[in-house]
Amino acid sequence: MVKFIHTADWQIGMKAAHVGEVGKRVRLERLESARRVVEVATSRQADFIIVAGDTFEDNAVDRVLVQKVADILGSFAGPVYLISGNHDPLVSGSVWEHAAWKWHSNLNVVTEAQPIELDETTLYPCPLFEKHSLSDPTAWIDASGNSKISIGIGHGTVSGISQAEPDYPIPRDAATRSGLDYLGIGHWHSFSTYPSADGIVRMAYSGTHETTKFGERDSGNALLVEIAQRGSPPVLESIPTGGLQWTVIEESLTDVGDASRVREQIESLPDANTTLVDLRIGGILYHEDQAELQRIEELVRARFLYSRFETSNLAPSPSDESWLDAVPGGVMQSAAKRLQELSDPAGTSDRPADASPETATRALLELYRLVQESNV
Repeated sequence: MVKFIHTADWQIGMKAAHVGEVGKRVRLERLESARRVVEVATSRQADFIIVAGDTFEDNAVDRVLVQKVADILGSFAGPVYLISGNHDPLVSGSVWEHAAWKWHSNLNVVTEAQPIELDETTLYPCPLFEKHSLSDPTAWIDASGNSKISIGIGHGTVSGISQAEPDYPIPRDAATRSGLDYLGIGHWHSFSTYPSADGIVRMAYSGTHETTKFGERDSGNALLVEIAQRGSPPVLESIPTGGLQWTVIEESLTDVGDASRVREQIESLPDANTTLVDLRIGGILYHEDQAELQRIEELVRARFLYSRFETSNLAPSPSDESWLDAVPGGVMQSAAKRLQELSDPAGTSDRPADASPETATRALLELYRLVQESNV
């Protein structure tokens, strides 16, 4: 029997510019999650750890980070096997030449696509040597005649995943084609499994150990894999290791009071100091809910580690004349009426070229906000 941890796509050193000043916290959390991977491997008594590529964001990362990662992995009592990915390919001057990897006797940076013989297991690693390729990195593997438990370590895109151009394509039947008991792969950040024709899962993405951005379906995990003997179905357990929660909320308002429901949902989110929120509200906003919308924005921007608040698809109800009652008469009310017409995609036939419904909606909501502030 063999039991091991499969992890990948740590991308240590990523800039995380998409979250502004919070990027520093995001970068630090990736190191903390790396420690949690080792803690899981230790507590679950894993025989070894495989890291299936993209340990680093690129080969230009600060070498202090290379030392930190090596020290984290070096703290594991068993062996660790790392392959290079497309972000950190094995080239001259790469992170893999750093002396830190030789300082810890349990760390094994794989530099060749050749079998590695262990006591009960044979590893078939597939390191990458360039950033882009149309070649299948697992094509060389042939474990069909091996009596030991056979495990592949690869990095690439499983066929069928939508992308502009295949990058290191890996067939969906790569594990069975190669005679492997399990093929652990990296490159995509969500935990995903690929059953063979017999329904047994022999190939999987572990997903990144710490979520990278909004919209990743099932990330922030490490994968514990157990194989009883040669030919036995692998038993997979995805174990959470991420420290930050990236929460996407999309709501559409249709009735008066819907904004209160969204506010209550926001208020119920746990662990505000470790949560990043992407809130998108669309639909129809009634005048009675304007104050609730402002309260939602205050909560989102003040309470969480990071937030985005998007209302470009939210429009004041064209039939709700109470909006206009709050606006002083004269030029301002005329402007409000005109903006209300323009905020309705089907509301006017003489729309100026640069007056999209989205632009008119934002302008109208800002006008109402300014009017309310002036009346306080």
